[in-house]
Amino acid sequence: MIRIKDQNFEIKELKHEEPLDNITDHILERPDVVNAKVYRLRSGFVKHSVYITLGYITQNGKNRPIEIFINSKDLTKNAEYAVLTRLISAIFRKSANPVFILEELSSIHDPNGGYHKNGKYIHSFYSEIADVIERFFREIGCMNEEDEEPDLIMPEVNRALNPDSEPKTETNSEYFICPECNQKSVKMENGCLTCVNPECTYSKCDH
Repeated sequence: MIRIKDQNFEIKELKHEEPLDNITDHILERPDVVNAKVYRLRSGFVKHSVYITLGYITQNGKNRPIEIFINSKDLTKNAEYAVLTRLISAIFRKSANPVFILEELSSIHDPNGGYHKNGKYIHSFYSEIADVIERFFREIGCMNEEDEEPDLIMPEVNRALNPDSEPKTETNSEYFICPECNQKSVKMENGCLTCVNPECTYSKCDH
């Protein structure tokens, strides 16, 4: 343990950041004003909708992400969201091509199981965050052609970018943990998450 004897010291914010990769085209300092897009996510893994703000700047003629924020009415999730967004924001600033974060987030599986949404099986809340980030990447044009492989582009992102294609309504027999009664009794039917526990009234619809 290091003991500081001098009480007259000052903590300053680090202005110079080293790149995460070997490319020096990284962001040294956050500008005072950045562009941003805000997305609302209705997830079956959390009780309230979350609002995801993704900021970006134009550097050397190209748009690139710089930061992410997640806000929700659920104050018990603040610490979790703060850790997640700070880590992702650091990757945005230090890496010249942060697309790899999509695969990392999508590979996280919730131990309580997932659920089906618009014909796709959702593994975890983090994989839903990956869907939103991928949509953001494509909208600001920061994904390279080699990054846009068929396996990487998620069906939900395509539907969001092409609203004319309506998702099919499906019934799913998979159950996952209810945020109200903590029982594995919630299923997706006709676009709504409904708890089948007779003692619980939890229900949330996507429309």
